[in-house]
Amino acid sequence: MKFIAGISSTTALLCLVSWQGAVQNNSVSAFVAPKVPTNTLTHLIPSNNDIANAMRLETALNAEAIKITMPALSSTMKEGRVVSWLKSEGDEIEAGEAIMVVESDKADMDVEAFEDGYLAKIITDEGETAEVGAVVALIATEEADIEAVAAGGDAAPAPAAEEAAPAAEAPAAAAAPDFDFSQLDMPALSSTMKEGKVVSWLKGEGDAVEAGEAIMVVESDKADMDVEAFEDGFIAAIITDEGESTAVGAPVALIAASEADIPALQAYAATLGGAPAAAAPAAAAPAAAKAAPKAAAAPNAAASAGGRVVASPLAKKMAEEMGVDLTTVAGSGPGGRITAGDVTKAASGGAPVKKAAAAPTKPVWQPAEGVVAATPTARVLAKKAKLDLASIEGTGEFGRVTADDVKMATGEMKPKRKVAAPGAPAPVELPEGLVPFTGMQRAVSNNMVATMDCPVFRASREIEMDAFNALYQQVKPKGVTVSALLAKAVAKAIEKHPIVNSSFRPEGTFFNKDINIAMAVAIDGGLITPVLKYANERDVMELGENWKELVGKAKSGTLSPDEYNSGTFTISNMGMFGVAQFDAILPAGQGGILAVAGTQEHIVPCKQSILGLKKISKMTVTLTCDHRQIYGADAALFLKTLNEVMMNPSQLL
Repeated sequence: MKFIAGISSTTALLCLVSWQGAVQNNSVSAFVAPKVPTNTLTHLIPSNNDIANAMRLETALNAEAIKITMPALSSTMKEGRVVSWLKSEGDEIEAGEAIMVVESDKADMDVEAFEDGYLAKIITDEGETAEVGAVVALIATEEADIEAVAAGGDAAPAPAAEEAAPAAEAPAAAAAPDFDFSQLDMPALSSTMKEGKVVSWLKGEGDAVEAGEAIMVVESDKADMDVEAFEDGFIAAIITDEGESTAVGAPVALIAASEADIPALQAYAATLGGAPAAAAPAAAAPAAAKAAPKAAAAPNAAASAGGRVVASPLAKKMAEEMGVDLTTVAGSGPGGRITAGDVTKAASGGAPVKKAAAAPTKPVWQPAEGVVAATPTARVLAKKAKLDLASIEGTGEFGRVTADDVKMATGEMKPKRKVAAPGAPAPVELPEGLVPFTGMQRAVSNNMVATMDCPVFRASREIEMDAFNALYQQVKPKGVTVSALLAKAVAKAIEKHPIVNSSFRPEGTFFNKDINIAMAVAIDGGLITPVLKYANERDVMELGENWKELVGKAKSGTLSPDEYNSGTFTISNMGMFGVAQFDAILPAGQGGILAVAGTQEHIVPCKQSILGLKKISKMTVTLTCDHRQIYGADAALFLKTLNEVMMNPSQLL
């Protein structure tokens, strides 16, 4: 205590005792100051504010309060900023439930509660920074104590700086490698944690890890928590194996930035063996000895379950006092964690019998009811995008929602392709990105756009194909193709309806004297329409030979302009692809185009048949016309004539 010059230590002590008595009696009038010089009395008598603060402190002491401190999320972290509080003052929280997001010098991470209770007081608001170890919030164990704990938080002095580190660090056994890597240290998961035990590694040596991805589960003096990676890389070496304990700040693994550096880091990790034990301060020995009785109380739990019994510290303490074997208690907390209520029920005989323990497996973390498991970055992105995290399916460890999941939900990122199962065929690599048009493709595109200014209409009709197919079978051995026969049939129908062979001019209708049938041909990298000139006048054998020549030139790119731009009417045939019906786009400068679909079999009535039915082949054709000079009746009559020609194809020879 500090003494004031001019007052004896006895007088100061009497003043302090009298003041404390006044505080404990909750009465300022109970304070009786001893006789001291008046020039110094004013410096000793506490003010009304001091007494009020002391009263609030006493009230807070009567209520059990749990401090939430700024955790050290990395070995280099000195302070952290509260990005957001996931709980508000007065909210009920459970052990293992994320309550705030903290931004460290490495990444954003969730901070979870170590005990059940109620968030009584938020000391460090969102956006504010606090030193590692500083109290950022207070938790009341009972809802009735919220106000008392909050009042104590208001009167509490500013958190002191973190305790001084050990005077000297253990010297490194070998020089660190001269390449980029990061060291994963045992984090301080609570303000009282001195060492941690690695429950399980969620990644193995050589595995790739991403920043924010859970890589191990650590048992502290408060609860089990998963620890996330701060940077992308590869697990090069695991220094602390599963089931082993090490001091806070001691290295537990090395992460390589490049996969090629893994062997060098493994060699370096061998020189770090025993470093954690040497780094532990000697002062920790009494604390370990003091905790020995409590640790000895649970050997049955570990032995009978073949592993660890997950229980809250209060539950373990109550079980020890009540003589309850925790291995026989079924936990009702998150992930099967045993709570104090479970122990109370077990002591009264009302608890359910715990099922036999299954074979040890890697721990499966489950968030508390109503809490969506998500990485800190995912929470921030979802908040900006105003998305409900519950509506997003998580693909991270334990089903946690990652930043990529949020980006895929907003459309910012494409879904990742699933890796094919062993033995399954590899996925087909599809083209991606912009491919510039070739000269031919650009020409086709421009021609299609030019047709948008033309008012068109379409008319369809079924054509009977039995007689036409029979004729084709006769001339096929002579080299005549279906395309040549179709061109001849269409040209014969145009002779009787020349209007469909015309084109529009601003002054009127322009009739073409020649019937030049253009037929669309798909070639590599585009579309072109070779022209069978004078199709109505030439023999089908000659048309067949000419068509073969034109197709060959089209594929080799040697067609002359007159051989592909002199058409007066166009045919687009997709029947060989099995298309049942389609519409074609009218080429600029022409009056009509005929879309020819595939042949299909139909059952129709027939009086001459024994059963009154027969099977015939039909195909659907659709005529697209320029409505400025060709009308619906013209199209209908043309299609009727074409059907007659196809049903009596002898005139094509």
